[in-house]
Amino acid sequence: MEGECTYCGSDVAAHDPLVVGDADGTVGQFCNYACLSAHIESEELVVGDACEWSPDADCR
Repeated sequence: MEGECTYCGSDVAAHDPLVVGDADGTVGQFCNYACLSAHIESEELVVGDACEWSPDADCR
């Protein structure tokens, strides 16, 4: 694998890289889980993506 980390710009080949993709192909590549996690947090990729939980919800 070659290229730059989507989050920090380091050479991914010098690390234990991860490639993230969807049905259309590669979305990003990251040095490791730390860069992936930091990218998710900095881009607020999970904000608003969870359902609202209620103790009365039917969880079947």
